Amino acid sequence: MKNFNFNLFVAFSLVVTLVSAQESMELTAKDSIVKSSWVAGIGINIVDDTASPFDGNLLDIKDSWNAVPYPSSLSIARNFSNGIGLKAVGSYNKYKVGKLIDGAINMAERDYYAIDGMVSYDLNKLFGETGWFDPFLQAGAGYSSIGNIGRTTGNAGFGFNTWFSDTWGLNFNTMGKWGIEEGSTKQVQHSAGVVYRFGVEKELSKKGMEHLALIDAIKKEQQRVQDSTDAADRAKELAKRMAEEQEAARLAAAEKARIDAENKRKAQIENDIKNLGKIYFAFNSSALNTESKATLTQLATLMEATPSITLEVASYTDSRGPANYNLMLSEKRVKSTIDYLLGQGLSSDRLVPKAYGETNLVNECDDNTPCSAAKHKLNRRSEFLVIRF
Repeated sequence: MKNFNFNLFVAFSLVVTLVSAQESMELTAKDSIVKSSWVAGIGINIVDDTASPFDGNLLDIKDSWNAVPYPSSLSIARNFSNGIGLKAVGSYNKYKVGKLIDGAINMAERDYYAIDGMVSYDLNKLFGETGWFDPFLQAGAGYSSIGNIGRTTGNAGFGFNTWFSDTWGLNFNTMGKWGIEEGSTKQVQHSAGVVYRFGVEKELSKKGMEHLALIDAIKKEQQRVQDSTDAADRAKELAKRMAEEQEAARLAAAEKARIDAENKRKAQIENDIKNLGKIYFAFNSSALNTESKATLTQLATLMEATPSITLEVASYTDSRGPANYNLMLSEKRVKSTIDYLLGQGLSSDRLVPKAYGETNLVNECDDNTPCSAAKHKLNRRSEFLVIRF
């Protein structure tokens, strides 16, 4: 039992090793990263407009942060392969009464609208791709309307996208906004939302390129070893090939001889049955005469000597009389023919009865052509066709 378990462990380890080796020879989805794409996002935004958000009020959520309880930010971005991204963001917010705005308590509810254009840079270009985490820096300009009072801002900030798949992820970013006009105050805008990536173009990551280089190196080494082996074994391979060709020729000759012998055997069987001839019936009769019985006895002997063959026994009438009556008569003739053969010890599954009535005449003696009795007799027959050898 211990030996069995050990052998099973060794076999399992070998399978795992072979599978791992096979996988290492193939690029996978993990070896690719997104090269460029479009990214659309929807989420919420938070505005801190205390006039001095970086002087201790940055995390004062209760008194400084303004937000609405529904999606309030839309964005569209185009990210390029060099790490540069262009992004447009539209957002809405509401300054509530009691919040700290521009250094004073806000006394009236005010609507906030903003549109910003940003240029971003993917920090993965500096630190290496992860495939699922994309931190970035961003800078740009925008315009904010607060209670119908507008201001132009210069913007800068940072954030990151985290991806669950090639298409879906989450975005988080913080952006400082500085009023360009003299006397304008500063504000900070945080945002979080769901992002959808489309128009994706991929390329190999650094690890993917290393993996590809490893695969190429392995293949080159395999080819070098193979070339070396081929050079050393060329004479042996040539001799082997010649031996295989000779064996193939021998087998082909043997197969041809077998086929020829089989065809000869089939032809001999068909000739033997043909040489026995057909059996004939008297007019309007299905009875077997002495000559027919002798022929059928010889046929039974031949079939006993060749147990592999199956015959179709086909019976006919001449054209005299109604067609439906002749069909019934041919059925009686084929039955009497097969009954005699069964009586000689043959199995019924080797005999396939077919009754054709007055069809398939062997001469011109149809309903419209007068013929002698001798000619009509030729059509009153049972004949035999080998259908399985």
